[in-house]
Amino acid sequence: MSTVQLLPGITQKKVKTARLEVAYLEAGTGNISIVLVHGNLSSSLFFQDLMQDLSATGRYKIYAIDMRGYGESEVLAVDATRGVQDYSDDLDAFARALHLNSYHLFGWSLGGNVVMQYAIDYPNTLRSLTLQATSSPFGFGGTKDAQGTPTWPDFAGSGGGTVNTDFVRLLAEEDRGDSQFSPRTIMNTFYFKPPFKPAPDHEEMYLTSLLMTRVTPGNYPGDITSSNNWPNIAPGSRGAINGISPKYLNQSNFTSISHKMPVLWIHGADDQVVSDTSLFDFGFLGQIGAVPGWPGAEVYPPQPMKTQVRTVLEKYKANGGEYQEVQLADCGHSPHIEKLGTVYELVNSFIQEHDSPSGSTGTRQMAQRIYHLLSMVTPNRSECNRYNYVLRGTHRLHDECKPSKHVLH
Repeated sequence: MSTVQLLPGITQKKVKTARLEVAYLEAGTGNISIVLVHGNLSSSLFFQDLMQDLSATGRYKIYAIDMRGYGESEVLAVDATRGVQDYSDDLDAFARALHLNSYHLFGWSLGGNVVMQYAIDYPNTLRSLTLQATSSPFGFGGTKDAQGTPTWPDFAGSGGGTVNTDFVRLLAEEDRGDSQFSPRTIMNTFYFKPPFKPAPDHEEMYLTSLLMTRVTPGNYPGDITSSNNWPNIAPGSRGAINGISPKYLNQSNFTSISHKMPVLWIHGADDQVVSDTSLFDFGFLGQIGAVPGWPGAEVYPPQPMKTQVRTVLEKYKANGGEYQEVQLADCGHSPHIEKLGTVYELVNSFIQEHDSPSGSTGTRQMAQRIYHLLSMVTPNRSECNRYNYVLRGTHRLHDECKPSKHVLH
């Protein structure tokens, strides 16, 4: 087990499932189960503060898992040709091992894709689905419009070869320094919106979690294939980053799942990772001159990641589903850390709304309740009104992504 100090009320356990040995954190004694799924280059340790706040209500039993190749879970190779199904099948095996027959699911970043895939393959087990800073249902890199149309036939510009090699080397060396491409610098620059920075003890805990990512061809970042198409790299067939290439990941069928659980989508307005102008997307990097040889916007525009998420969720709604979008101002890629109190209130309210005996009270009522909560946690009334515009669907804030030299893609 990890030597990282756990916060009060949180325990670390392992369970042998039908697929692998899964490490997880556990908190709370309530009878409503919540499972949290972390993102890339992280682990369950990033969820400890949110787990504490949720468990303090007395209503919840919270589990935060480590995916294969991350944290303390068993290191097994990822078959990227299945997209993220290795991860979602692992999640199903975990739920079965702990006899979780009906629960609420929360996914962050890559974890958002994992929980969407789980909802596609195992929808009847879910009471609700929360997507936080989720990556696009059409994968990361290599697509060019709201419908996820591939930029090139071989999906060049996505996959394991897109990751900065200096960063991968420093990650493998478990470097704790602060050089340009060090894990610490990348975390503090892109996981959060500067100047936000976690407390020193939490920064070290998060960095330790990040450094537990297994650097192997079958895990992170994955194998590499060359391409004749700009930017001359295409996805391989193994590892996490290849698994989120649009060559293998297309979750548009989420819109037609039979059991349509309510969905809450939370994201930061200033996210530099998942954005319509992402600093990890070759289309945008080429546009700002950071990567030479860009063929232009007609051929390789920036991937509209958030627009793609919204497009899929709108179709989900049109097909009878229910979702709410909450975009948090002055927030980057980690809302549950940067805006902990707000995310706690949103998630607690959302789950209570959909775990009551009377069932769902509908989209409008949920929006009103979330707005009421935001009015209590947002000191500036004008800021609260900005949230309300997002909830009503009449206005959305634009991302403000500034170019940086600390580019990891």
